[in-house]
Amino acid sequence: MPGLFLGLPMWANPDWCGSLYPPYAGQEGWLADYARVFSAVEGSTTFYSGAPRAETVAAWAHLAPAHFRFCFKLPASVTHAKRLDHVEAEFDAFVDALAPLHERLGPLLVQLPRDFGHAELPRLEALLARWPSAIPCAVEVRHPEFFHKGAAEVALNRLLITHAANRAMLDVRALFSTPPEGSPALAHAQKEKPRCPLHVLSTGDQPLIRFIGHLDEAINLHYFTPWIDQIKLWINQGKTPFLFVHTADNRQAPQLARRLFQALAGDLGLPPLGEFAGERQTSLL
Repeated sequence: MPGLFLGLPMWANPDWCGSLYPPYAGQEGWLADYARVFSAVEGSTTFYSGAPRAETVAAWAHLAPAHFRFCFKLPASVTHAKRLDHVEAEFDAFVDALAPLHERLGPLLVQLPRDFGHAELPRLEALLARWPSAIPCAVEVRHPEFFHKGAAEVALNRLLITHAANRAMLDVRALFSTPPEGSPALAHAQKEKPRCPLHVLSTGDQPLIRFIGHLDEAINLHYFTPWIDQIKLWINQGKTPFLFVHTADNRQAPQLARRLFQALAGDLGLPPLGEFAGERQTSLL
């Protein structure tokens, strides 16, 4: 997909057996099947478990094609427990652990706590100053003061532009567009996800969109449609957007990503996605 990387929050999800993956596929084949369809993955597991083991990274490097991009989250121990304070050694170790993937790293995501505000920006500045120039960076803020177009947001955006870091755009409009209406999955997602305003702005060369979908396809298409012209504009400017698609419980995330891609493909002249392995296997029966 020249000019655009498309992916999901993870690749290891047993709920996708029978659709993205064959019904009884072993987990060892999931990444290869995933990468035949999608060109990037968010890699949320590192947020919870930290740096992966060397043999794990080596296996990923072997299985993923050259065009594929991993966009891992920095560990919560760095961003939340230590709040970017005195994290130099841990950050360096995390980057070193990913060394076999360096040519296949998309923006690594610095997802900051909801109460990480303007006063702590010097810590973010120190991290960005240390950031390896060969690895893209994206920063997701959640503190309300970064969405008021005041001094705090101006300072944040200037900092990101200075270091060519991308401001991650979390789009939760579809998710919060209706009450849960008896859906446990929707209720859980609305409780877990921050209801941040959407500020569409590219501070680096890899604009990163995290689109959190609703269970209703019409609602998702309504909120996604304005992104089509924006993504097209960024590509025409020579930028490389990353689009990550979530749903309330992520069971239908592959299908939603495919539907949103179809909405994009005509305008951007993109080749079709690969077939889902589970659907292909079913069609051969």
